[in-house]
Amino acid sequence: MQSINLGNKESGKIWHRKPSPATRDGIIVNIIHNTSDYLPKVLRFLNVAFDSSGDSLIAGDHQGNIYVLDLYGNRFNLVQRTSQACTALAFNLHRKSEFLVALADYSIKCFDTVTKQLVSWMRGHASSVFSVSVHASGRYAITTSSETAQLWDLDTFQRKRKLNILQSVGIQKVFFLPLTNTILSCFKDNSIFAWECDTLVCKYQLPAPPESSSILYKVFAVTRDGQILAAGGKSNHLHLWCLEAKQLFRIIQMPTKVRAIRHLEFLPDSFDAGSNQVLGVLCQDGIMRFVNIQTCKLLFEIGSLDEGISSSAISPHGRYIASIMENGSLNIYSVQTLTKEINKPPPPLVKVIEDLPKRKVNSGDLKMKVTSGRVQRPAKSRESKIQARILKQDLTGNFENKENEFSDGLNKKRLQILLKGYGEYPTKYRMFIWRSLLQLPENHTAFSNLIDKGIHVAFLNLQKKYPIKSRKLLRVLQRTLSALAHWSTIFSDTPYLPLLAFPFVKLFQNNQLICFEVVATLIINWCQHWFEYFPNPPINILSMIENVLAFHDKELLQHFINHDITSQLYAWPLLETVFSEVLTREEWLKLFDNVFSNHPSFLLMTVVAYNICSRAPLLNCNLKDDFEYFFHHRNNLDISAVIREVYRLMDTTPTDIHPDSMLDVFVALTKGQYPVFNQYPKFIVDCQTQERERIRDDELDYLKERQAVEDMQAEVDQQRVEDEAWYQKQEPLRKAEETRRETLLQEEEMMIQQRQKLAAVKRELKVKEVHLQDAARRRLLQLQQEQREMELRRRDDEIERKVRMRGREIAAKDLGMRHLELEPQKSLHEKNLTRNQEAIAKEMREDADANKRKVDLEEHMFHRPIGTDQTQNQKTQKLIEENLAKAEQACLNTDWRIQALHKQRCDDLPRNECYQEVAKLLRKNRKKEMEVLNAVMEGEAKKWEEAEEQDFHLKSEKKAAAPSDASRRWFLENEIHAQHPYHKVPRCQDEWVTSSCLPRTSQLKDISEMESLTQISLNQRKTRWDTMEWDLMERVRNLRQRLATQARNRCQTPHLLAT
Repeated sequence: MQSINLGNKESGKIWHRKPSPATRDGIIVNIIHNTSDYLPKVLRFLNVAFDSSGDSLIAGDHQGNIYVLDLYGNRFNLVQRTSQACTALAFNLHRKSEFLVALADYSIKCFDTVTKQLVSWMRGHASSVFSVSVHASGRYAITTSSETAQLWDLDTFQRKRKLNILQSVGIQKVFFLPLTNTILSCFKDNSIFAWECDTLVCKYQLPAPPESSSILYKVFAVTRDGQILAAGGKSNHLHLWCLEAKQLFRIIQMPTKVRAIRHLEFLPDSFDAGSNQVLGVLCQDGIMRFVNIQTCKLLFEIGSLDEGISSSAISPHGRYIASIMENGSLNIYSVQTLTKEINKPPPPLVKVIEDLPKRKVNSGDLKMKVTSGRVQRPAKSRESKIQARILKQDLTGNFENKENEFSDGLNKKRLQILLKGYGEYPTKYRMFIWRSLLQLPENHTAFSNLIDKGIHVAFLNLQKKYPIKSRKLLRVLQRTLSALAHWSTIFSDTPYLPLLAFPFVKLFQNNQLICFEVVATLIINWCQHWFEYFPNPPINILSMIENVLAFHDKELLQHFINHDITSQLYAWPLLETVFSEVLTREEWLKLFDNVFSNHPSFLLMTVVAYNICSRAPLLNCNLKDDFEYFFHHRNNLDISAVIREVYRLMDTTPTDIHPDSMLDVFVALTKGQYPVFNQYPKFIVDCQTQERERIRDDELDYLKERQAVEDMQAEVDQQRVEDEAWYQKQEPLRKAEETRRETLLQEEEMMIQQRQKLAAVKRELKVKEVHLQDAARRRLLQLQQEQREMELRRRDDEIERKVRMRGREIAAKDLGMRHLELEPQKSLHEKNLTRNQEAIAKEMREDADANKRKVDLEEHMFHRPIGTDQTQNQKTQKLIEENLAKAEQACLNTDWRIQALHKQRCDDLPRNECYQEVAKLLRKNRKKEMEVLNAVMEGEAKKWEEAEEQDFHLKSEKKAAAPSDASRRWFLENEIHAQHPYHKVPRCQDEWVTSSCLPRTSQLKDISEMESLTQISLNQRKTRWDTMEWDLMERVRNLRQRLATQARNRCQTPHLLAT
């Protein structure tokens, strides 16, 4: 196990040598984060989340440091420092470089891992956010806290909806179902609701769990296909809900040492099509146990009591598990290593309390069964469960005995009855049943002869076209295809043969003989008439399928015809891959249980049934690319319904168009030798073979010429390198030669000087020698004269001795002089010899240079035509490339103009709609204005009529009151005259008259005041109605202006967005 301390580093390698996780724990790397201060402190990781690819993850610690760990590129990077702890993370947005982080201040922020910049800041929660769920498209997110859940649009980062609940009912979790448009909300009272994401309409509510189960749900997990919901809490029981049937179908009891479940997550598998079978259960003891929910076996576990796990996340492709340990470190586990050797625990550790049938079960039955399994005498319930399992084993044993009762094989009719009852064969005996149904001869000798011929030439480079990670699987596929090509020549030219054979190769990779014979049997029986139109698809077979589809679903066929979708698109992809691209492993095995048990026409009927069962999504497809994607990828389709539809088609299709009338019955392979397969146009295959051989010969010639050119180029390059090396070697030699020449000149000068000195010394020596000889002669003569008489004999001997000695000395002196004279002669001779050698070397170099120039001239003359041809070819190729680039640029310009025109049309459509909407609103406003004006005019006319009526009434009253006033005045005047006949007191009379007239005057004043008040009230009413009319008209004008302004704004907004 490798370990890395992030420290204060912002980037670096995760591991420094290739990780080799041990099978015991499966840990790839352990990541810790300690500060490098004087007193180191451990920074604990809190949350971790994988991206959609599964090869990268983000992890955040309690100080807000967020790291991106690239497991594929072996790099880690510090992308953000938030300075506060993160409570939840999400890394699967539709913009791959962005991620969401929920912080301790109740806010959610979006950051970019590339630019390390803040993208958006979302607020709205009043408590800590503990869950962030992202939609499968990556465009919506749900954040959950204890008091509310909020739905966010990740394009605009605006809140769309908010889930408000009662304070008495808390939220446990709200999340999206994978690959669907459904939101699942789980509350603390165990109620679970499903909502439509777009409309937020409640789709359904799951029933309450059994009363006997006192578990309160705390944690939840959903399979990738959204079919199964796992729920757990403070108990060792797991509840599995079928969301399609909306019922509890299984309760799993964990080991007794498990008291609570802290986290649940399904382990994805590449071959289960989202129907995950392995569930990871993180328990209170810090150990995460992985359980198979079908077999209820404990597969493996991670973590320990000493090193417990606090939280965990699994990559989408199921290769890695990232776990945050209780000590704050982060462990990365390899799922492949953990599943190599699965330690199987004893059966009592994980057991099924209740495995309910698929039929609809009421809550009473569920309650009784779970209660009997949990409360009432568990020992007896365990014994009864074990007995039930023993009964199942007995049934299997009886089935095996029945298989062994037949020496020649199984009874096909009884197998068909069994198949119709259970829908598929037992997994344990499926291969045996297939071998019996196909009556495989197992010709070991014939197969060995085909294998001994080696890999066929057509499949030598198979890995380039079909890259397969497993080398063993690639070798088996190559051998099987080569054996088929050696068996019949046409299979070497069949392009879809690898797709046809691959699922069987993967299924029988440990038995190549059975694999070959199954594929050969499939080709002979279920691929009848496929090669009559080779190399084209089998038009006759596709016509049969089209006729059956036209009989059973004309609408779907007409939809295909309207969109130019032929049978080569909706039928041939399914046939050439034998449904392996659109089905999971289990679905494919279930289908071929039925295919091998029926007439060869069953496979063609399956194609029709697949299209009919998928008619709803197919009728919604309008583009050819959508159809191609549909028939080359897995779809959410029930294979059992498809098989039932196939049997219905087999029974209801008329005889004249039924494929079984055109296809032969099943024929097994012959024993000993395989039959000859020649059901194909031989001349086409031979022609293709000859053409391929010709192309291969041309390719070999080209390769030889290319090899020769490369060899010549290599020789030229080598010669050039050697010449450069020789020149590089000659350069120091030349410099050394110049240095030696300078040294020799200096030495010669020194020798001349020494010779001059030596000659002077010689002359001095000779002079001294002459003087010495003269002195010796004189001395001898004197001695001879003095002793001649005394010692004649002795003097004679002495003279002879001296004469000999003198001769010797003279000889030695002559030899030394001779030697001194020979030394300069020798040096002169060596100097002449050196000069001669240099002259000879110079001549040799000149000859070599002349020879080299001659060779270069010949090579230049030889390569000139080749270079000319290459130059012309290059010019031609360059001209072609320029023309091609111009054509591509013209196509791009045309596409750009088309897109611009399309964009303008798209912009014009909403503008026209806005204009029409504005015109419609204006018409409605005019209509309302006319109604208002008519109402005002009617009210005005009514008021004028009322005023005229009141005026007329007033005038009539005045006319009626005038005679009474006149009669009363006349009466008063008469009375006055009768009482005062004399006019003596005129002043008093006038005063009385005045006083008597006061009541009348007051009455007249009252009448005039009433008239003035009536007139004033009428004027006030008229003024008020005029004011109300003007106010109403002003409001209408304001309303019209406001509506016109809003319409103009709506029209301008799309235009601005388009620009």
